[in-house]
Amino acid sequence: MSPLAAAILQVLGAEAPGQGVSLPRLGKRLGQGASVLMRELSLMGDATLGGTPGPGWVQVTLEDNRWTARLTPQGAAQLASLPAVVSGVRAHAVTVLQAGQPTAGTDWLAEEVPVALVFNGISHAVMMATPADLEDFALGFALTEGLLTGPDELRGVDVTETPLGIELQLEVSSECEWRLKERRRTLAGRTGCGLCGTDSLEQVRLGLPHLPPLAVKAEAVAAAVAAMADRQPRQQLTGATHAAALCAPDGSLRLVREDVGRHNALDKLIGALRREGLDPARHFIAVTSRASFEMVQKTALAGVPALAAVSAPTAMAVDMAAQSQMLLMGFVRGEGLVVYAGHLSP
Repeated sequence: MSPLAAAILQVLGAEAPGQGVSLPRLGKRLGQGASVLMRELSLMGDATLGGTPGPGWVQVTLEDNRWTARLTPQGAAQLASLPAVVSGVRAHAVTVLQAGQPTAGTDWLAEEVPVALVFNGISHAVMMATPADLEDFALGFALTEGLLTGPDELRGVDVTETPLGIELQLEVSSECEWRLKERRRTLAGRTGCGLCGTDSLEQVRLGLPHLPPLAVKAEAVAAAVAAMADRQPRQQLTGATHAAALCAPDGSLRLVREDVGRHNALDKLIGALRREGLDPARHFIAVTSRASFEMVQKTALAGVPALAAVSAPTAMAVDMAAQSQMLLMGFVRGEGLVVYAGHLSP
């Protein structure tokens, strides 16, 4: 089942039994255009919208000159069999105002909770994050903050939910614990802010490696960014999350991680990359955000030689990319992009 199909089932399942949702409202709720939505519904339902009949999860009918989708018994059974289709997302009752008329509805919200990272009992950081892929987040954060020199220094992660948030208890090597005590700081993180609490200028820039070249073409970068939309279930439901993707040189996606914070999404991706044992030098990263210096720094520390962002880089990010010999691209939209450092393959 595709993430979009799962999202459609969740939206329809939140309605009263037998209650339908108009396709314009469904598309607005999911942040999808009419053509994408119609294609997915044609794969999920009967042949009303054309094409080959699907499994019959959704029925689409024309009512009062408006196409309306509703969940079928088969769709309800499918939804019930997938109780945790998307973690880190919850439904919320809302009032929708259209053409001056209020109507009751259900919207999906990205969860954002305080996540405390505790190393061998030493509290180091509290970040606001989406409660999903937290083991990846713990490893990626520790690596890109320079607290771990490699994943072998992390012996285990315990995830503990508390009334105030989530604690990630990291069991690390004695070398990492010593490193942490040397750099001891209190970091109160906020979404989109990666340096809150840094207590000296020396902690801003970390030593970066010189990255190996990666042969990647503009078409592959465009294809990777375009493919990310179908791998972002939380964004499809809420419209409130960023994503980071690990991409092969041909543009195929290997890993995707999401979070309300762009830095967190990248940390989760880097953690997953190291946990999976993939070779960072043979991939590039694509992100659905701007490329700040810290996004470049995290990518370089992970050993990934290229970063593509859908928005602009900062001046410091470009300088840092050039110093580490990284291929840095911005404004990757459609078939266009801008190269700020390094070189694409012809």
